[in-house]
Amino acid sequence: QEQLVESGGGLVQAGGSLRLSCAASGRAISRYAMGWFRQAPGREREFVAGISAISRITAYADAVQGRFTISRDNTLNTVYLQMNSLKPEDTAVYYCASGVTPYSGLKIKSDDYTYWGQGAQVTVSS
Repeated sequence: QEQLVESGGGLVQAGGSLRLSCAASGRAISRYAMGWFRQAPGREREFVAGISAISRITAYADAVQGRFTISRDNTLNTVYLQMNSLKPEDTAVYYCASGVTPYSGLKIKSDDYTYWGQGAQVTVSS
């Protein structure tokens, strides 16, 4: 069974940057779509960014387009989320997720993902 562990969260001032990492174990992620989601207090979990398995096509939520970048290093079995120009409204717990269908395309719905990390807190102060 796959396990995902996020790291790199923390407290940053508005305008700053953070890079989240998601290290996978138990399964090679190279053949699977990966995604990042976030959940702020009192709000539903929402899609942030996704990357397909092979072609590495990416997609982003409108709120983070142009500021966040998702990438993957299959040799390290790790997915990243580079977050620049952070805003207070980016404050949330960020979750990494992976799919189970090999060589699938991009996934943007949480129901399309099976494995989830425990989450990393990101707090952006104004």
